[in-house]
Amino acid sequence: MSPRPLTIVGGGLSGLTLALALRRQEVPVTVIESGSYPRHRVCGEFLSGRGQDILEDLGLNEACDAAGARAAETARFASPRRLGRSLMLPRPALCLSRHALDALLARELVAQGGILRTGERVPDGPLPAGTIRATGRRPATGQATGPWRWFGVKAHARQVQLDADLELHAGPQGYAGFCRLGDGVVNVCALFRRRIGSAGEPARSPADWLRGVPGTPWAERMAGAELDPASLCTVGGLELRPWHDADGAELRLGDALTMIPPVTGNGMSLALESAALAAGPLSAYARGEVDWVAARDAVAHAARRTFAGRLRAAAWLQRALFLPSAPALLLHLTGCSDRLWQRLFAVTRG
Repeated sequence: MSPRPLTIVGGGLSGLTLALALRRQEVPVTVIESGSYPRHRVCGEFLSGRGQDILEDLGLNEACDAAGARAAETARFASPRRLGRSLMLPRPALCLSRHALDALLARELVAQGGILRTGERVPDGPLPAGTIRATGRRPATGQATGPWRWFGVKAHARQVQLDADLELHAGPQGYAGFCRLGDGVVNVCALFRRRIGSAGEPARSPADWLRGVPGTPWAERMAGAELDPASLCTVGGLELRPWHDADGAELRLGDALTMIPPVTGNGMSLALESAALAAGPLSAYARGEVDWVAARDAVAHAARRTFAGRLRAAAWLQRALFLPSAPALLLHLTGCSDRLWQRLFAVTRG
């Protein structure tokens, strides 16, 4: 008996990775994506953690290298007043533009016999059995966001001088991650917050937000930056509270399941890991070994068990970064102790 076909709504990292994992088990799969490839997304564009092993398991290391991937070995923190020292990553991260990575995964899916339908939206409403939601972030509700509205901005830039492969800069209203992509290009991705209902603040363009507040190391990094207009993109209505769909009616993956705060640099890995967790139960469903409810609940509980600890640590770190003295304290502590830096890195990756 042939496996039942599965449908994945959303062709980002988690949707495409799941589809590839299912194709390796000869499960028929269709991915429905509202956009097209290649395209830019608001993303830190580096993979740090277990997600690297998943790409290797899928046999994609050489393809990533051919697409321009490079290793990141050093990281550096900066408060609004000063730069910290360069730190060695416990394990090198993989830096690759989402513009290249999503297109690579999409091509690989088609080559492996999967069906990819782009430029198509699925009507609103609950998804039926056999359909997985991997559409990215869930829109935030007023109750969930509290007094703040969160939004992200990203662009590729040239003429940005970094002292480490990865840099995290804190500012008065947000923080920015800088990532070397190679060929003189740096990905600049930032998260900001604005108080809901605030009035009287001067209007700022996305590019202005990315350039930081004058007088900070962040702004100094961006002083001579040449932004690529085609890469400039934004995303709003972000929901940053940990959330699990253990009792939900739908099977969700990646940011549709939960979004880890960007400060951890673990978002891309979490997307790939959630796909890997889902592949086994969904393959069993496709082969008639379990029903849909059992497969859905197995994935939800596995995700909760796997991600709960790092989501709690990430939520704590996210809150701490917006306390007035916290960035300077974090800079001091990580600069004084390699052990503390390695521990911080480990707890935000499970």
